[in-house]
Amino acid sequence: MTHGPDLSEAWVSIPSEAERRAQMPQGVPASGYDFGFLPAMGRLLSAHEEIGPAFGKLFWTVMFGPGHLGRQEREMVAAVAAVAQDCHY
Repeated sequence: MTHGPDLSEAWVSIPSEAERRAQMPQGVPASGYDFGFLPAMGRLLSAHEEIGPAFGKLFWTVMFGPGHLGRQEREMVAAVAAVAQDCHY
């Protein structure tokens, strides 16, 4: 007896780092961070032409927009929220 949908065929094809770099404008950091590599989360978001840009705009607003929290405080809140959700990104 199965519970819930069969997810054995559920997957999303994400672009490789080289493919994603080819999509990006020259000289513009994709996320505002320079890790020396492109994280999988950014590559995943680029795979969906509607959700990716909307999420990116939200991310930029939360992390870089005007507000009462400084950049270090925003990073701390993001890190704590990620850990609380067992997020590996």
